[in-house]
Amino acid sequence: MFLTKIKDIKAFILDIDGVLTDGTVHVTETGEQLRRFHVRDGYAMQRAVKNGYLICVISGGKSASVVLRLKGLGVTEVYLGVDKKLDVYNEFIKQHSLSPEQVLYMGDDIPDIPVMKVAGLPVCPADAVEEVKAVSLYISGKEGGSGCVRDVIEKVLKIQGKWIDLSPTAADDSITSA
Repeated sequence: MFLTKIKDIKAFILDIDGVLTDGTVHVTETGEQLRRFHVRDGYAMQRAVKNGYLICVISGGKSASVVLRLKGLGVTEVYLGVDKKLDVYNEFIKQHSLSPEQVLYMGDDIPDIPVMKVAGLPVCPADAVEEVKAVSLYISGKEGGSGCVRDVIEKVLKIQGKWIDLSPTAADDSITSA
């Protein structure tokens, strides 16, 4: 079922903590919260954006450094400090005239479940909580913050024929080191 749903995907909606990061938050003496992102996830996100896919990030957490990271990858739809992710999801698909079948949502914990139940393709990292795994149509072999976003984006783009052109004339210098 996962593979048949991939052909319709036009947008990726992602959680941050536990999906784009490993869920660990380092707090400095000044109160700044630091997170670790995987460079391969960043590369895949850039490739998706450059191929016309929409990427939206919805998180309950708040961090200016996260916004800087995502904006640097070309992600313009970043919603932080969100209590009700389903409200943001509904507004996002309405604003972009998407059907639920065109949306892949990746989450890892209980607050993600309401959106996962309505998104066309709910997926999760390998280390998601059991309740999230139960509603996911695909469980990545990668853990959060360790390439799970790359895993799902790469699968979608490959099946849709948009991942990479390996011909000698297809050099892609427009994607920076993520």
